[in-house]
Amino acid sequence: MLIANNYSLATKILKTNFGWIGDREINLYTLVNKNGMRVSIMNYGGTIVEIITKDKLGEEANVVLRFDKLEDYCKSNNPYLGPLIGRYANRIAEAKFKLNDQVYCLQANDNGNTLHGGSSGFDKVIWEVKELPELNGLQLNYISKDGEGGFPGELAVHVVYTLSEDDSLSIDYSATTNKATPVSLTSHAYFNLSGGSINTIGKHMLQINASKFLPVNKNQIPTGELMDVQNSPMDFLHEHCIEDCMNEVEGGYDHSWVLNKGQSNLDVAVKVYEPVSGRLLTMYTSEPAVQFYTGNFLDGTLNSNNGKFKFIKHAGFCLEAQSFPDSPNQPHFPSTVLLPNEVYKQTTIYQFSVKH
Repeated sequence: MLIANNYSLATKILKTNFGWIGDREINLYTLVNKNGMRVSIMNYGGTIVEIITKDKLGEEANVVLRFDKLEDYCKSNNPYLGPLIGRYANRIAEAKFKLNDQVYCLQANDNGNTLHGGSSGFDKVIWEVKELPELNGLQLNYISKDGEGGFPGELAVHVVYTLSEDDSLSIDYSATTNKATPVSLTSHAYFNLSGGSINTIGKHMLQINASKFLPVNKNQIPTGELMDVQNSPMDFLHEHCIEDCMNEVEGGYDHSWVLNKGQSNLDVAVKVYEPVSGRLLTMYTSEPAVQFYTGNFLDGTLNSNNGKFKFIKHAGFCLEAQSFPDSPNQPHFPSTVLLPNEVYKQTTIYQFSVKH
């Protein structure tokens, strides 16, 4: 279901039915700004379904991978196409961690590890949505019960999506708990700035403001080191063509970069430029790391636009702002434990522009 032409620029938030899960209605909420940029978000998974932006010629296209139908989002082979991720982004080794002398066992859904909160993560829940027309935004709310996915504490989560007039999509996360618990939230949108005219992201130009990255073992668990990017295919301090460097990394990129932080809480973390369309994506985040993932496990079996666009390997890339993976098991990593009476906060901004 495409909704690009079903509103006028005077409409701030358009709500349309996208299907049903049991007796629960699933809706798409579309935000639009004065430039005609549009963002559609679904209450199932808090999923980003569309980001429609103009290229250097003024032509519009959706720059994130999406499915045509709700049923595809609900299938077990959905590769986290656009949702919110929690309670813990990325991997926790051996699906367990120790906190306050107690071992917590989680759902193992990735080679014996926990990935993105496990098999009942935030990507699979129906979020309560409050429209915020005065902000051109949406507030998504969810209460994760004590013990859900194996995590301790009842966690109250609020996520606000805001579309600004400068073509920025801001995602503000907050959470509180009644028991100590690790928390790391993120968004898992797959970007292809060509708007689907090119079926891989290899020719995109990438710059990451990070001097160090986290090397991983064969199961993508950090070894605990912080390694310099210098003289390696992980060095994106200066802009490089993704495929020129990716060919040196077995399987492709699925790593965390430790961001260089300056005076601002929201420093520029990543820039990605697609030369044919002229689209430029600039990412800002308050988080200490970004997971850059190049869609290595996409294999062409999934598709959109009635099968015309197949999600082949490297069809899209993810920029997942987050804390360090496996931090609950690696005490020398920055702590991700949220305590009662504290508030978890995170802000990530994806700003779109063009270079002529």
